[in-house]
Amino acid sequence: MEVSPLCIILVKSDSKGDRLLFRYPFQSKLNNEPSNTRRKNPYTLPVVDDLLHRNNNLFSNINKENLTGFTDEVLSSLFAVKTELYNKKFELKVNDVRFVSHPTLLQLRNKREKEDESGMLVNIVFALQALASHSVVKCYHDLSKRMGIVLKYEEKRCGYVSDQTQLMTTAHDDGFTNTPSNAFTLILEKCSLAANIKKMYDDLCSTGLVSLRINKWIPLSFCLPQKVHQWHMRGKIVEPGDIDRCLNALRPYHSLLLLHPLNQMNDFTSLDGSPSLNRMLSQYSPLKNLQTLAADSDLTLTHVFELTAHLVYWAKATVIFPICSTNKYVISPNAPIHLNSPLIDKFKEAFPGLNLIRCIGEFSLPTSLGQKCNPLCHPSQQSQLVQTIIWMLQQHLLLQLHTYIQYMPTDNGLLINKVDAVKKHLPSPRSSTVLSNYQTADRTESESGASTISEATEITSSRNAYLLENMSFTSTEDDKQDYQEELLLDFPDEERSSIFKIPATNTPEDLKLFARLCRKEYFQGNHHVEEIMYLENLRRSQLLQLLDKFRDVLITYETEDPAIAMFSCSS
Repeated sequence: MEVSPLCIILVKSDSKGDRLLFRYPFQSKLNNEPSNTRRKNPYTLPVVDDLLHRNNNLFSNINKENLTGFTDEVLSSLFAVKTELYNKKFELKVNDVRFVSHPTLLQLRNKREKEDESGMLVNIVFALQALASHSVVKCYHDLSKRMGIVLKYEEKRCGYVSDQTQLMTTAHDDGFTNTPSNAFTLILEKCSLAANIKKMYDDLCSTGLVSLRINKWIPLSFCLPQKVHQWHMRGKIVEPGDIDRCLNALRPYHSLLLLHPLNQMNDFTSLDGSPSLNRMLSQYSPLKNLQTLAADSDLTLTHVFELTAHLVYWAKATVIFPICSTNKYVISPNAPIHLNSPLIDKFKEAFPGLNLIRCIGEFSLPTSLGQKCNPLCHPSQQSQLVQTIIWMLQQHLLLQLHTYIQYMPTDNGLLINKVDAVKKHLPSPRSSTVLSNYQTADRTESESGASTISEATEITSSRNAYLLENMSFTSTEDDKQDYQEELLLDFPDEERSSIFKIPATNTPEDLKLFARLCRKEYFQGNHHVEEIMYLENLRRSQLLQLLDKFRDVLITYETEDPAIAMFSCSS
């Protein structure tokens, strides 16, 4: 589905009547009947069956991605809306075209008397394909609304809209402009507002990023995320909701990766006008996580998250895991690499003497940076390796793999649910003090049962925590077995039998850590190693040793982090 606009239309309505002032592009056909609906032979009669089963696609108002089949008079009548629709969302569907706008009422300024005169309606309309999604329509409505606000301010400040509309009206009324196209060409040469509309259309169709300065005074910036994120997604439509879900999954251990050099971010930061953004970028490094970046920038972690979301939404940055020696990378499945790829020349310009195919070929199999870095290499060579990794991540050529852990005590995996295990091993404790926090007078029998199970789980966890902290361990086998039984009380019998066969269970510290992580469901394949390390404040060596000792019941596999999978080509 194409998200670019078919046409941008400017309509005004005042005491002198309504008129279409400008449209771009204006080289489209203006006949009322699309060319593909005309019969080749004028003497043939249509078949009755064809009339009954006529394909609606024959009445298309789209020709080569341009709006066609509407005259200027028809468009001005459609979009010169009534007073009740002023300053509200306007949406109209005609055949396979959807028109979206936000009509704005301006108070015209009298330059001589410096006071307000009668009002004028200004409506900037975007023509889209009728199948455009709700989010696309919402974005274009927001752009029309922003444009109306800017024009309203400029009209109040210096009468800018009055001057521009007068120039456009004069161009239409001049006798030497025999066709509307000639009038639009003249308007495009003389009117800065028409030039801004043309640039807006070109930016939306090319990159999806709009950067204008209306009347050389008011900056207007806009991002169409469905377009701007397509350059590495190979035609996939990225909805704003997808970006929001990924940004909601941001964690302090994630990192920020700019997609453009810092010296090219000046234009963006100047339009943003945020001093905190400049401060964060001054401390930026893809080797830092967001928590460290917040501390170095003297900003709160929440504010750094907001700035990161801002950069990601505008496709100025992406989210990665901080680059370190333990990171494992592999070639992205959809990486645009071939012998004639333009990226090969770009890589050669950035790193003279290196070949992209050779460098990326070393990641045909999952490879960590620690395996690539030779301790005997000069620091400059290691720095160059890191820079090449950063470049390939910016081009979405590499995919980082994380290690996930799955608890498999038997050949068939988990036997029963932990809640069922609690119900099996514990009597039904009904403490009135505890249950009062969960039950109310109007709760049903089933809700009371659910509260009891939840409370049983809490009591078991508290009991195990007490045992872990306060039991004194002796060297006798009976005491050790009692300790194991008490620690794994909420595990099914067959699972405990499998665990007790592991030699590491003889070490209280290892069994304690294993039981704690397993009970918190870190071994259900939903948390990768880096996340467990952060949440539980563990060292990598601790976790890897635990995985090795309990490898009989723990299996590992490698895949990408789903929290940031949207920013890669493979998603």
